[in-house]
Amino acid sequence: MKQKWLLFLSIVSSILVILLSFFQWKLIDIITVFLMLPVWSLVFGFFITITVMSIIHLLKKKEWKPLTVQLLTILLWLFIPFTQIMLDLDFKMNKAEREEVVEMVEKGTLKPNVSHNSSLILLPEYKWLSTGGGEIVIEKNGNFVLFFTYRGMLDNFSGFVYSPNDKKPSKHDFDADFQQIEKLDKNWYFVGSY
Repeated sequence: MKQKWLLFLSIVSSILVILLSFFQWKLIDIITVFLMLPVWSLVFGFFITITVMSIIHLLKKKEWKPLTVQLLTILLWLFIPFTQIMLDLDFKMNKAEREEVVEMVEKGTLKPNVSHNSSLILLPEYKWLSTGGGEIVIEKNGNFVLFFTYRGMLDNFSGFVYSPNDKKPSKHDFDADFQQIEKLDKNWYFVGSY
């Protein structure tokens, strides 16, 4: 009976690790990085505990299934780029709506509307297109439009940038120090400042 419970717990702990890996940035946007620390601790602590129990169980009972589940999960976690998969899905699924917003900005129907920052636009609709509050940033020098995918503290952020002339954003656009600038599609780039 204990063998079945350990196998069940190894499957549950593995599913939790995989789900957390897929959705951690959405969770961070909802509950902040500081509140994610206990979530990470609980999920990975549970996973590590079950892994240790699986090793002990293997040595005592020669039952390999729970440990195999744990090892497969570790391999998946190490070699599958969960964050990149989620970013690709987000970009492809919301590209048309982001282009509608860009069109409204270019036509002038959407203008900066945040009193403390003249380059921010709080989206009245489509708030899900830019994390961290539903705001987009207009770069005055290049007419770039930035949709946040992660909105950290100070200059720590990442997002999708629309470039009307398909010109690559520079390292210091949006008052940032971009460590990553990657072309996604015609007129679209992913930028990251870490």
